[in-house]
Parts: sequence; structure tokens; C-alpha cells
Amino acid sequence: MKLIYQQMIGMLTTIIVSLLVVAALFIHSTTTAAWEDNFRQLSSYTSNLEQNALLNKSTINSEFIQSSERILSGQHVNFVIYNSKNQMRYPGVAGGSIQSKYWQQLKSGDSVAVKAATTNPRNGKTQNITIFYRPVFYSGKLLYVIAAYEPVEAIQTTISKTKRSVLIGFIISATVAVILSYFIARYTNRRIDRLRNATHEVAQGNYDVELETTGRDEISELASDFSNMTDSLKASEKEIERQEDRRRQFMADAAHEMRTPLTTINGLLEGLAYDAIPEESKAKSIELMQNETKRLIRIVNENLDYEKIRTNQIILQRQTFKAKRDIDNVTLQLHQKAESAGDELIVDVPEDLMVYADHDRFVQIIFNIVQNAIQFTQNGHVRITGQRGYQQAEFSISDDGIGMSADQVQNIWERYYKADPSRKNTKYGESGLGLAIVHQLVAQHGGTIDVQSELGAGTTFHITFPDEQETNDAQPADA
Repeated sequence: MKLIYQQMIGMLTTIIVSLLVVAALFIHSTTTAAWEDNFRQLSSYTSNLEQNALLNKSTINSEFIQSSERILSGQHVNFVIYNSKNQMRYPGVAGGSIQSKYWQQLKSGDSVAVKAATTNPRNGKTQNITIFYRPVFYSGKLLYVIAAYEPVEAIQTTISKTKRSVLIGFIISATVAVILSYFIARYTNRRIDRLRNATHEVAQGNYDVELETTGRDEISELASDFSNMTDSLKASEKEIERQEDRRRQFMADAAHEMRTPLTTINGLLEGLAYDAIPEESKAKSIELMQNETKRLIRIVNENLDYEKIRTNQIILQRQTFKAKRDIDNVTLQLHQKAESAGDELIVDVPEDLMVYADHDRFVQIIFNIVQNAIQFTQNGHVRITGQRGYQQAEFSISDDGIGMSADQVQNIWERYYKADPSRKNTKYGESGLGLAIVHQLVAQHGGTIDVQSELGAGTTFHITFPDEQETNDAQPADA
């Protein structure tokens, strides 16, 4: 069943049930009010007769009763008088008495209202009438009972008219409800159809879908969420394309990087196998093969490290230690590299500066950033500074090298990205993963890393490592 019909049936069911309940309650209340009004009128008639009797020293004035009946003839109201022995005294027709269950209540001083099929005291016919009995006492003794009765046809006619009016109103309301529910369901269904069509477009790969989100109901919110989803999908698609381009570039770079050392190793091995290399050059050839093998191992390890760090497979073994000694070791390892580039390494770190980090990963972070600074600086300076911040250790690594543009700064943390592709064949930074690994490691430590750079004016990296308590508050368990 289509949604429009489901909505119509749901709305109609609700409306019709509501109308039926309202109609039933209205008919019930109207009927009850009609009977109560009838008994109230009969009560007032008997009360008038009682007042007249009191004026006549508790004797019934037949002429007053007859006069009252003539006045009320249009309503078909008549009166009957019973004596204290439950015998009919007026209108003088022999026989007839009040039922015993009602007589007992009357003797107790209670008035009684009855609606029943009974014998009409005047004509002896059985018909539906309403009777109101009022007992009259004098000096604590029951003198007689005044009864006023009226056929129910007039009341039933009024009730029938009410029911007919309610039925007509119900039919009109139901008809209007059908029409309104159709248009409301159609309007809602059209909005859902637009969402369905938009979903179909997205399924076909078209993310340039726009939906109206001017309303404030759930469908408008759904349309708004759908628009946000398509925007995210478009952004994701662009990011996937960008990453795919990077991946293809990386594969080409990796193939190129690995082909060169493999070709070198293979050529040297063939030379050794066929004894084509002079004896005095064999040691140099073996050293060259070792260097090329280490280069291949670095390329593979950097990729493996990045994947392990990215997927939280590395557990950090954090401890508090002095940073100066490890930074000195890093500069010692990179001293030859700096000399070959004409760079001077400057360390300005207090001897007592403590840092809370994984020791090996801290060294890896500093090493990668300093190495990167040396790689892009010729005949300049690379300065490493450290200081105590608020509940954290702060480090800066700056150079006066070639610097980077704003676009390069934005992308340096990306996997496979190289700010200077022309340097990809150097012995350092072959895979373009060094800074991506650094960024992931600093994040795992709960620290921050940011970079400031300007083309031709050098680059500065700022790194923070929070103290133990701060780290525990931010990250309850090591990732």
C-alpha cells in the first residue's frame, strides 16, 4: 500500500474515532439533559400544586389542578393524586396505585422520578411516560402524593432531532476530513518523493542535490541532514580522489625509490658473481649494497610505522626523563648530514628540562623534524630550543631554509605529501611519511604540534608534551 493511502487511513481513522467519541458524548449529555429538564419541570408543577394545597389548609383544590392541566395541555402534562393509603383520589378513576418500591421511598419523604412503560392513569393504556411523585406531609404524617406525568414522545422527538443533526454533522465532518487528509497526505508524500528522488540521485553518484529545508518539522530536518550528508559525501569524494592521487604518486615514487637501490644492488651482485669488480673495489661495493639495503628497509619501516600508529597498534611506554641528553644524541647523529649541507645545529635546551613521553618515540619525533629542517636548509642554521610551560614541556625547531607556502603548510601532515618533490630522491625522507608519523605520534601523546613558515624565510615547528597528570586527565589509557 502506498504511503499516501497509509497516511490517509491513519488520519481518517483518528478523525473518525474522535468524531464518534465526541458525537456519542454529545448525544449522551443532550439526552441526559433532556430527561433531567423534563423531571425538573414536572417537579416544579407538583411543587406548585403543593403550595396551593398549603394555601387551602392542605386540601387539594380540584379546580386549580384542572386549570393547571388546561394550561399544560400542549405538553400533555396531567396530574394524579394518591391518598396516604396509596389509593388514587384524582382524577376520580377507580383503581391504580404506586408501585411498592416507590411507595416506600415516598413514605420516607423522598420524591421519586420514574421513566418507564406503564399504564396511563387516565386512559388505562400502556405507554412510555415520565412520572414525578412528590409526597405531601402535615405534622409529620403523609397526607397524599402528587404525581405529574407526561408521555415521552415529545422528549424522544427532541432527542431524535439531536441525533439526526449530529449524524449530518458527522457526515459533513467526515467528508471534509477525507478531503483535507488527502491534500495533507499528498503534500507530505510529495516532500518524501523529493527525498526519495534525491536519494536515487545520490545512489547514482550525483551529489549535487539540493533540497528545500525551510520548514521546522521532522521532514525538513531530515532534508537538512540529507543535504549535510551530500555535502560530506562530496567532500569525502574529493578527499578520496586527492588521496588516490597521492597514493598513485606515492606508488610511482616508491617504485622509483626502490628500483634505484635494487638495480644498484643487482648490478653489484652480478659484478661480484662474475668477478667483474676489481679486488680493491669489492669492499666499496659491499658498503654501497649495505647502504642501499638500509635505504630500502627505511622505506618499508616508515610505511609500517605509519600504519601501526594510525591504527593505534603502538602502545606508548611513557616515562619522565631529561630531554637534553636525547636531543644532543639526535644532533650528534645528524651532525654529518648537517655538515654536508653547510648547516649549523644549535641546541638551547635546559639540562633539567623534564619531559613525559615514550622515550623512543620522543627521539623519533625530534629526529624526523630536525632531519626535515636540515633537508630544506642550505648553509644556514637549525635551532632546537626547549622550555618548561604550564604543566607541559615545550620545544621549538626552527630553520632559515627555503620555507613553505600557506598551501604547503596546510598539507605537510598529509600522508605521502612532499613540500619539495625535487628532493624525493635524497637519502632522507624517501616516502614522504616522516611528518605524517610525527603528527600521529604527538597526537597519541596528547600533545600539540603546529608549524609557522614563510617562503624564503624558514620554518618553525612548535611541539608540546603534557605532563603526566595532564595526560592522564586528557587520555585515561594509552592508545
